Amino acid sequence: MAQTPQDLKIAILGAGMGGLTCALALAKEGFKHIDVYENAHDLGFVGAGIQLAPNMARVLDRLGVWKPIEAEAVNITSTSVRVGASDSELAHVPLEYIHDTYGYPHMVGHRSSLAGHLYQGCLQHPDQIRFHFATTASDTTFGPKSSFTATPRDHPEQAYRVEADVLLACDGIKSQTRVAMLDLLGIKAGVKDTHQAAYRIMIHKDQIKDDPELLELMNGNRVTRWIGEKRHIIAYPVSNNTIYNLSTTQPDTHFAAATNATYTTRGDKSVMLGVFGDFCPMVQRMLNYVPEGEVCEWKLRVHEPLPTWVHETVALVGDACHPTLPHLAQGAAQAIEDGGVIGAVLSKLPDTTPASIHKALKVYEKVRKDRAYAIVELAAASGRALHLGEGAAKEERDRQFAALRQGRGPVPDKWADADVQKELYGVDATKIALEQFDELFASV
Repeated sequence: MAQTPQDLKIAILGAGMGGLTCALALAKEGFKHIDVYENAHDLGFVGAGIQLAPNMARVLDRLGVWKPIEAEAVNITSTSVRVGASDSELAHVPLEYIHDTYGYPHMVGHRSSLAGHLYQGCLQHPDQIRFHFATTASDTTFGPKSSFTATPRDHPEQAYRVEADVLLACDGIKSQTRVAMLDLLGIKAGVKDTHQAAYRIMIHKDQIKDDPELLELMNGNRVTRWIGEKRHIIAYPVSNNTIYNLSTTQPDTHFAAATNATYTTRGDKSVMLGVFGDFCPMVQRMLNYVPEGEVCEWKLRVHEPLPTWVHETVALVGDACHPTLPHLAQGAAQAIEDGGVIGAVLSKLPDTTPASIHKALKVYEKVRKDRAYAIVELAAASGRALHLGEGAAKEERDRQFAALRQGRGPVPDKWADADVQKELYGVDATKIALEQFDELFASV
């Protein structure tokens, strides 16, 4: 048995935002034996824009990686919600107060910057964190000593068994660890089809150098959301205002017959233009800048809530247990909160017995589970409000937007609502885990 918590052997499945944060948080707490198993040959650091909310920044700052991420990001000072068809403004919400209220600004950046600096942070601890790329994990067992089979993708004949004191499943919405855990516990809960899909689009500054209207958006500090029936587009500048990022949500028409394993497809530019064919000319111009052959569409899926995230010494993390729709821009932030809390609770272990490890992981679940699922539901509700068609509900939503222009009332776009922001940004999950650990540990 390990002599101290820091001597525990910890295996992390997946090197996404949750996995990297878990690894770095544990290394910062002095854990010496952290192995990260990642299916991809390398992290690649691709992707599109990502919102860097204060609750995310707070964790990253503690881990020493926020400053370089912040230096490459764009500080958002306002958001504008607009009618997709006419470009008329429904609401304008100043956001400068966020820094003064929550200690960090609301910034936006490139996903590769976030993942890259988390990874670089991990590489500063080579004696503590080891990466195993192009390696799949299967045949997980749950017990006082959890184990799985690690298979090098390029040399499957060299598969080997890994045993760990703690197993953290950061393996995404397709998590095989979750499937195995639910099967073992006899729990019926599956991936849910949202009937929504998304395009992720990036426009580079040199593409629009002769378009002053779009250049003004790229050079600004505003998040813009164009909304229409069952569809919307959210857009903002990233990478020091050199790229304009667009993220769409629209009805899923291309994945309906696909298997549950299919989450992305090569899109058709003409189809994409048709989806937003009734949106204003400026939106049409932006979409037209996307090169042929570079349209990719994602299917948006979530998962039914789980009764538990923990079994024995195994815990689910991030999208493995609480995937969410993007309408609150909290998916990565919530995985990063998970990682910060994991580091906190394992650092507070009173001993290294499997029973204590299990209880510490249950403290992680207590701190994170209700909050994460509340945010999942808030994101879904915000999407429903944004996508209303003609009728009384839309009229009430637009009345609320109109009242907002007079400085009163809630914001139907929950991402921009001050009360929702307080719930999202005003909670320090890591601090809660540290301050309430003894009480929660005794109660589980």
